[in-house]
Amino acid sequence: MNTQTAPRSPLQIAILLLAAATAVIHLITGMQVTDLLFILNGLGYLGLAGALYLPVAFLSPYRGLVRWGLIAYTALTIILWAIINGHLDPVGLVTKAIEVLLIVALFVEMRRGQASPLRKTDKSHAKSPRSGYPLGA
Repeated sequence: MNTQTAPRSPLQIAILLLAAATAVIHLITGMQVTDLLFILNGLGYLGLAGALYLPVAFLSPYRGLVRWGLIAYTALTIILWAIINGHLDPVGLVTKAIEVLLIVALFVEMRRGQASPLRKTDKSHAKSPRSGYPLGA
């Protein structure tokens, strides 16, 4: 497996577990109440988490966008749940807690620099457009 895209830290494993947990809850709920939106929501979590960490080369340039997409998707899920849901139930509250933790973990991953190598650029050969000298010189 390509270690640059495969989960390699406890935080990234936690992100995968949180995404998988909310996906499974949505899929099971969708099958129990036969609601296609729950099923699609669960599949969306699985797809975005997979796109974030699966070692697929053509996804590498887009991992930063996928991460932001997963954050937005999770936030939208929470907002729509608050708008649409008419009552508070234990499963819904646990799921929303998992989703909040997922958002926090994704932000922490970005801040720690453990995000995929999208932001790591080699500027050793970059030159200033004005002087022509290497940057930082």
